[in-house]
Amino acid sequence: MRNNNTIGAFLMKCSALLVGLGVVHHAMAQDAANPYPKMGAVDQYLMPDRNAEIALARSAAPASISRDATVLVLGRKGYEKAVEGKNGFVCVVGRSWTGPFDWPEFWNPKIRAADCLNPQAARSIVPVFYLRAKLAMAGRSKAQMLAAVKAAYADKQLPALENGAMDYMMSKSSYLTDEGMHNMPHLMFDTQVKDSKDWGSGAEGSPVMSSPYWFITPQAATQANGLPPILVFLVAAPTWSDGTPVDMHH
Repeated sequence: MRNNNTIGAFLMKCSALLVGLGVVHHAMAQDAANPYPKMGAVDQYLMPDRNAEIALARSAAPASISRDATVLVLGRKGYEKAVEGKNGFVCVVGRSWTGPFDWPEFWNPKIRAADCLNPQAARSIVPVFYLRAKLAMAGRSKAQMLAAVKAAYADKQLPALENGAMDYMMSKSSYLTDEGMHNMPHLMFDTQVKDSKDWGSGAEGSPVMSSPYWFITPQAATQANGLPPILVFLVAAPTWSDGTPVDMHH
């Protein structure tokens, strides 16, 4: 296991990627040109090979976890269950519109974010994935999607965040952003923590970074009214899910 200084150096090298992921705030984020102003053609978001999508989803976590997980794939009406699991985890290939609403790459059709969510996240975050996918594949705008998610929370159609919710995102084959190296292995922890300093996020030498779940920039925070506050912490992993080490020089 590499020490915190090594992981911290890796995080610094990947800072551009983290901005693209919407996991850390960047002062220029709100001024960045928007290369994806609207959703592309539906076919651009689909993976034609169902088995390839299942394999990519499973690659988010070590096989000891993902081999017994439920697997979802994206269809023309949203996510569908492709494999019934037995350990409570859910593996899925996230698309761009599962990211923060003010992320410049919200409609980027290249995004393929392999994600394995633990049982707590599967129960409380995956329902949001289902809803957002259904709305996106129906051609809803970002504003319509945001309004629908708020309405679903107001009507108790979406569950509250469970304590202990977290994600494995350690796939070597993900494409997480146009920025930087496009990918990095990491763990994400979805919390109701109010102050990121309670986890040492952003402190010198700390491997922990954080961002609100719904919107990246403080200027957009008011748009999150009506949504449950979720603070996401990110910690880089020193290896990919298959156990091979991360090459920090490329």
